Amino acid sequence: MWKSSETGSPSLSPTPEPTRSFSGASAPDSALRPAVAGSEQSTIGKSLVITGEISGSESLLVEGKVEGSINLPGNRVTVGRNGKVNASVTAREVVLLGKVRGNVSAADRVDIRSEGGLTGDVAAARISIEDGAFFKGGIDIRKSETRPAAHGVVIPANH
Repeated sequence: MWKSSETGSPSLSPTPEPTRSFSGASAPDSALRPAVAGSEQSTIGKSLVITGEISGSESLLVEGKVEGSINLPGNRVTVGRNGKVNASVTAREVVLLGKVRGNVSAADRVDIRSEGGLTGDVAAARISIEDGAFFKGGIDIRKSETRPAAHGVVIPANH
């Protein structure tokens, strides 16, 4: 059809779609990136509604609505600015920029950003609540499985 030797001729190959990024003024870039470099992150978009149990082995960004439970114990769950979650959440790390109604359990930390809100109990090793965030519930700070001792020796927590 088209000769490649002609200059200025249209090409039949489709143009690649531009790369889409979640960074912007709505949320800090680090809150929307997977917790570990090279790890995968799935996204529930703004127009999606999920009812039931979500489980798996990758990080999750929720911009839509989830009702039920989210169980990703080794990963990060981020509820984006548009996200509305009416579910219990279990993860290694939970970052809230949107609204959550339900209990949150994190092996590492829970981070409630200034535009986020949580109505429910939190169980985690660390928690941070920014000025302007909404929180109504109880907090249970769990100790790590191991605790550091003098001279860099690790002693199990049950000793």
